[in-house]
Amino acid sequence: MDLTSYAELAVLLVNRKDALRSLETLRELLAETGRTEAARRATRRDLDAIEELREELTAVFQSASEGDEADVVDRLNGLLVRHPVHPQISGHDGQPWHMHLTEGGRVGDTVAVGSVMGLASVVTGLGADRLGICQATPCRNAYLDTSSNRSRRYCSERCASRANVAAYRARKRTG
Repeated sequence: MDLTSYAELAVLLVNRKDALRSLETLRELLAETGRTEAARRATRRDLDAIEELREELTAVFQSASEGDEADVVDRLNGLLVRHPVHPQISGHDGQPWHMHLTEGGRVGDTVAVGSVMGLASVVTGLGADRLGICQATPCRNAYLDTSSNRSRRYCSERCASRANVAAYRARKRTG
């Protein structure tokens, strides 16, 4: 089962920072990621739970970017205990049968389980160094490094370009 899309949800949550301050913005995020049923069912209680989760996931990415693999694993294990995984076979939108994680229950639980399990899958399958925080100043967005050579340092091409231009200008000034 490929859990990359669940890990990408964790990245989106971390990067939303102040944008998840209203139920409407949560619903928009869920709809953007194809979770239309969850978007429809989301409540204020889910928003509060997801904001707390967002802070915990931010700490996971921060530990990963600092190279503290043991802390990443400890944090993810703690989250896995609090949000147990309940896989479910699903078939929708004309797709063949496939696995989903916690489709029932509260929306906040579904988002937590998927995000945490996705990150746990990345860490165990690829390594904690595949989670990172953008190195471009002042950006602090999270990213998943899915490159073949583990070389990603920025959250986007825009940040990479901006950092490279700044470094070039700095070299030119001092050279």
